[in-house]
Amino acid sequence: MRHVLGTVAAAATAAACLLTATAGTAVAQDRSDRPSVPTLEKGLYAPTDLVLAVGRGADAATITVERTVTLSCAPRPSGTHPDAAAACAELKAVDGRFGDLARTSTNAMCTKQWAPVTVFATGVWEGRRVGWSTTFANGCTRDAALAKSAALAF
Repeated sequence: MRHVLGTVAAAATAAACLLTATAGTAVAQDRSDRPSVPTLEKGLYAPTDLVLAVGRGADAATITVERTVTLSCAPRPSGTHPDAAAACAELKAVDGRFGDLARTSTNAMCTKQWAPVTVFATGVWEGRRVGWSTTFANGCTRDAALAKSAALAF
């Protein structure tokens, strides 16, 4: 009977260690002959993968897309964006708030022609889902508002 109880206790301990290790938590090792289980806390980064697009039309859902780029910021800037490093730095500075990058310029001389251009972003920013779009009256007003934005002027 004592042998059976000892076997059950050993199996329960082994199962608890396996579940703990599977959950990503390091298990303390008393024996030096076994390698320690690495923790998952170091070396991880929150994913940042975005699709940025610009197109003709007043609604992001129905625009005719003219240009699309991809942008990934972790572990290092990459994608088809023409200046991924600057775009990631700019987005990091505003904590991924795209609206903070589109500024109205008072120095621009644009016509009042209504030929809507929509810019949108969708994807994941530092682990959280994002979706953003804004519509400009025409290409001139878009260029004026995004002239200083590395992330959105592509």
